[in-house]
Amino acid sequence: MIGTIFNTVMIIIGSTAGSIFKKGIKPAYHEILMQALGLAVVLLGLNTSIQHMPNSKYPVLFIVSLALGGLLGQWWRLEEHFDHLLARFSGKSNLAEGLSTAILLFCIGTLSIVGPIEAALKHNYTYLLTNGMLDGITSTVLASSFGVGIMAAAVVLFVWQGSIYLLATLMHAAISNALLNEISIVGGVLILASGLSILGIKKMHTLNLLPSLLVPPLFFVVLGLLHLG
Repeated sequence: MIGTIFNTVMIIIGSTAGSIFKKGIKPAYHEILMQALGLAVVLLGLNTSIQHMPNSKYPVLFIVSLALGGLLGQWWRLEEHFDHLLARFSGKSNLAEGLSTAILLFCIGTLSIVGPIEAALKHNYTYLLTNGMLDGITSTVLASSFGVGIMAAAVVLFVWQGSIYLLATLMHAAISNALLNEISIVGGVLILASGLSILGIKKMHTLNLLPSLLVPPLFFVVLGLLHLG
């Protein structure tokens, strides 16, 4: 839970700092910070996928996972629904709307989902620490417009990531190293996609690709049933 606690604290710190600077953060400073973190996320995604690929027993699985997951996400219109939710709150300045936007931004993302799983199964807190830095900057910008109440989103994030962490811990015995390896490859690609979007290099529909993380577990379930048969 160390990573989740750090992520939560960063939102609190960012919200406090943003509320102090009521006039907002200068665009130039915000841009350079986001570029630095975008580069870090890209490198993290590349390292994750490349590190696990040599250990993959199913080298084509990540491609199938991304394809099927992307089709499911597009069918479910995940990104479209997310954008509509954000659009409902854009252009307004009261706390409730800003807080809703903050919760969506902090909780719906690859790092916020993969991070607790990696922390629970491998004690790898890199994703959550990176996500904490990103959320710290985002909360600073939001709080500079909506006020210190944005830090209430930290509670929601803690419950969200804590639930994922707990679920992954309880299912630890059912999760093999091979499965974790395949999930890590797909997760690394999604993290890379997030970094490219942050940098503005290419707008990636990362939300629509999130169902890709469900394909490797389903594949191993089917594989296990076939072996039993």
